[in-house]
Amino acid sequence: MFAMIEATLPHLPAGKPRYLMGVGLPHDLVEAVTAGLTCSTASSPPATPANGTLFTHQGRLRIRNAGYAEDYRPVEEACPCQTCQQYPRAYLRHLFQTNEILGLRLATYHNLHFFLSLMRTMRQAIIAGNFPTWQAQFLAGYQN
Repeated sequence: MFAMIEATLPHLPAGKPRYLMGVGLPHDLVEAVTAGLTCSTASSPPATPANGTLFTHQGRLRIRNAGYAEDYRPVEEACPCQTCQQYPRAYLRHLFQTNEILGLRLATYHNLHFFLSLMRTMRQAIIAGNFPTWQAQFLAGYQN
């Protein structure tokens, strides 16, 4: 994907939006912005909960894993979304294990909040002129 971005960006008109369709993982979005892309769509925030995946600043959390059966922490400690504020990992895991639709809804809500927050934070770092520092910090903490 990034080889194609590198090959095509010089041919795109300057001053126009540079759109990347279907980028789905947080680290890919950060790298796409670094490469010079200005907008994208991501299908993963609402799609990945189907297999029990939630996104955090540390990487993907697979809530179906047995290790979360008695984990009463939120999906992400510092996240202000309603899912993280009201539901522990153990309960979310229970919802997924019993195929309750509420689990998908809560995971989707968290993932959408995560991606919106990620993009907002990137935009603020670009405006403040410290995007390279922000990028290095984000990528150092994010595990695929």
